[in-house]
Amino acid sequence: KINKIWRNASKHALINQSTHTVQARPANLAYGAAGQHIGWAVLDTGIRADHPHFLKHRNVVRQWDCTMSGAVAVLEPDDARFSSLDGNGHGTHVAGIIAGEMTVAADVGQPEEIYAGMAPAARLYGFKVLKDNGQGQDAFIIKALDAIADLNDRAGELIIHGVNLSLGSAFDPSVYGCGHTPLCKELRRLWAQGVLVCVAAGNEGYAMLEADAGPVGSNMDLSIGDPANLEEAIAVGSVHKTSPHSFGISYFSSRGPTADGRGKPDLVAPGEQVLSAWHLAPQDGSTAKDLYIEMSGTSMATPHVSGILAAFLSMRREFIGYPNKTKQILLANCTDLERDPYIQGKGLPNLLKMLTNT
Repeated sequence: KINKIWRNASKHALINQSTHTVQARPANLAYGAAGQHIGWAVLDTGIRADHPHFLKHRNVVRQWDCTMSGAVAVLEPDDARFSSLDGNGHGTHVAGIIAGEMTVAADVGQPEEIYAGMAPAARLYGFKVLKDNGQGQDAFIIKALDAIADLNDRAGELIIHGVNLSLGSAFDPSVYGCGHTPLCKELRRLWAQGVLVCVAAGNEGYAMLEADAGPVGSNMDLSIGDPANLEEAIAVGSVHKTSPHSFGISYFSSRGPTADGRGKPDLVAPGEQVLSAWHLAPQDGSTAKDLYIEMSGTSMATPHVSGILAAFLSMRREFIGYPNKTKQILLANCTDLERDPYIQGKGLPNLLKMLTNT
């Protein structure tokens, strides 16, 4: 007997919905915490810098291509490759969750809405460490991290206040160095410089196991990737986009503990079917349907946290350069979803609480 048939409906979370889930938009409005004068590096496939989402605040300041042999290639806004660096789309989508803002109708004939990143006015620095096929090497990432450290050193102050790494790989246990790989060591050096490091926990939380009766789906503990296993970093898992208390942690989100027994992820954020900037959007696009695209993963959850931190630092500037204190404030003001700490960390971030309690 069939009691009920569920309609096969299409579901997605717009940026303007997930901003409320983590209380970013209310904090943008109530505190003016828009990420102004805060710089954030996006280590990814590059950013489609001329996307309309980034034009109001001129978010994308500079980009670097770290995927070629030799020194990194610096791309200024007047460079021919500056706006077309992202041939994949992942980096543009991630960047659009951190910063940017535009007012546009979802589709023809519908009312206009604001589509905004967590820190709409933050400055974005794009580092292409993944090629257009989405693949990269630790060497590319280390070159980018060296460039960030050098930029801050030369300025004598933090120009780039945080980095977003919506990337990673499975930890190789044969190296016996959980959280101490060459990439982790470089990130630890950057953290010591005062730069916040946000890393995707990974999408390896679900696997098919071979049983006597055939393949069986199972959630996997000890699936935190590298460099998300770094202690001096903020590892972000994924949660349901609008109803996290009801539906909890995304099935794909990597679970802790780390291979050496530490608690990760640190927290979770919206990462399911998030609508953000599309790198192939037409220049004359006039609706959100033209300009934005859905993606899912801890890659989408991580920039929610990066944007929250950029917005927080823009109004609580005394914490700039103190990543340990800032991480402590972030985690102390999370909303407990009452899931296993090795799956949810401290829970869901809340920018409004962070500002109210500091």
